[in-house]
Amino acid sequence: MATIEILGATHAYELTPPRASSSPVLVFIHGWLLSRNYWQPLIDRLDNDYQCLVYDLRGFGDSQSPTDKTPNPKSGLGTTTCGEAAANDSAALTSAQCSSTGVDATHLSTSNYTLAAYARDLGILLEKLDIDNAWLIGHSLGGSIALWGASVASERVKGVICLNAGGGIYLKEEFERFRNVGKQLVKRRPQWLCYLPLIDVLFTRAQVARPLARRWGRQRVIDFVVAHPEAALRSLLDSTTEAEVHRLPQMVSQLQQPVYFLAGANDTVMAPKYVRHLASFHKLFQNGGANVIEIPNCGHLAMVEQPDIVDTQIRRILAESVS
Repeated sequence: MATIEILGATHAYELTPPRASSSPVLVFIHGWLLSRNYWQPLIDRLDNDYQCLVYDLRGFGDSQSPTDKTPNPKSGLGTTTCGEAAANDSAALTSAQCSSTGVDATHLSTSNYTLAAYARDLGILLEKLDIDNAWLIGHSLGGSIALWGASVASERVKGVICLNAGGGIYLKEEFERFRNVGKQLVKRRPQWLCYLPLIDVLFTRAQVARPLARRWGRQRVIDFVVAHPEAALRSLLDSTTEAEVHRLPQMVSQLQQPVYFLAGANDTVMAPKYVRHLASFHKLFQNGGANVIEIPNCGHLAMVEQPDIVDTQIRRILAESVS
């Protein structure tokens, strides 16, 4: 793991060795309450042919200040053990949850957690790493950030692939319910959650078509607990306002780069019909909806649930876009 400073915040990233000079760099962007770790099954399949960049979004995973989280490179699948992560994060949790006016000077401001702000961070990351031929691959919230990133850094981004990402329809009652549930999740992350017997088993079954390997359940618990409270809350609330939801289709319609959407047939978080709705605003959809691929037996974590299918589709999309 390497780190880089972006607008005062340390960002953790990994960059595989360069491949053919004509090949794009694949940039992977994770979703809400997750981290870069979930892309590893795909990177293992792709990095022989493509250089891959994976990073933690501001306030998630290892992209946090030392006062919020202490990395531990010996902890296996993740970079911090669950107990250590919870202990290191407890001060930040207490501080943010008890404050009604925002975070103190040691924490990041709320303006850093909008889709536009995350796209800004991404553009700076690409510039600092001298990447000018990128395809962005974003999951869920990361898909929305990828779309914004394609607009903000259009000269560097040559295409976008969204996994389990869609939307563009604002249903007031459903969004209010979703936001309220999300707020409760962020508030109720006690440090002892990591020690709860079999909690990782519960996380292997959440939002997926079939249970994941138990190590992924463990990783999900870690990422759930260590996410910075302000980042977790603001990224949820700021990305689900009525204005933001309606802005996304407008952005998709204006993108000149190819944009593709991979939907999980059994995704209960982002149902395929909502993926198709957002995809329909892009010019490629006019060709019989060819920019939407539905993956069978797949829930909301396509890159972990069906990595072989996702790998095949990414390679096909890239091959067609170059030809």
